[in-house]
Amino acid sequence: MGVDAYGDERLVELYDLDNPDGEDHAYYRALAVGTRKVLDFGCGTGLLTRSLVAPGRVVAGVDPSPTMLGYARRRPGADAVRWIDGDYRAVAPSADVDLVVSSGNTMMHVSGADHVPALSALAGALRPGGMIAFETRHPAARAWEQWTREATYGERDTPIGRLREWIDLIEVADGRVTFDAHNVFPDGRDAVCRNVLHFRTPTEITTALHHAGFPTVTINAGWHSEPLTNESRLLVVRAWK
Repeated sequence: MGVDAYGDERLVELYDLDNPDGEDHAYYRALAVGTRKVLDFGCGTGLLTRSLVAPGRVVAGVDPSPTMLGYARRRPGADAVRWIDGDYRAVAPSADVDLVVSSGNTMMHVSGADHVPALSALAGALRPGGMIAFETRHPAARAWEQWTREATYGERDTPIGRLREWIDLIEVADGRVTFDAHNVFPDGRDAVCRNVLHFRTPTEITTALHHAGFPTVTINAGWHSEPLTNESRLLVVRAWK
């Protein structure tokens, strides 16, 4: 499970402000239409998770950050969701889930050694014919080249005061990108979040899904089924068990 990257409550309070409901959440909600059981893998603050609640539908959210889940449990509507502390090893092989969603950078945080095991665990939760849907960044766009202090430095007023923030790129190796996100609060304290993201090609993603028990895979370049090209920045993945 590792260290809680969001151990600072102040960062969690800013998370939904920086990652609001948008086209991505609308996409996942549309996939959930007609489902009876949905699992949000890497649910974070539960903003998307709570919006998936509907009459007759069971919704669960799993996340390895105790701070994130603590915040999620305090939000309006949280009682309608089953919150699960942990990573993919906490996902029960129930074989009755209709849809697994995984938004943001969740799947990119899964290490190389854990990638197929995590996908296999999610396959075990899904019923035959069930779907997993997630997003990831296309390595061809080389987004990390802009993750420098010079390119990312900014200051803004937030509910917790004036915030200074930037990103320092630490290492790029074998598709693994390590960077530090700096967050300097009004008291001068710099809350540094070390992040490791794993960039995977469409071929690598498809191969891993096949190994995990998903024979059918589609990958698009956006929330409206845009065709994938070498210039695409986003990969939107769907796979069926």
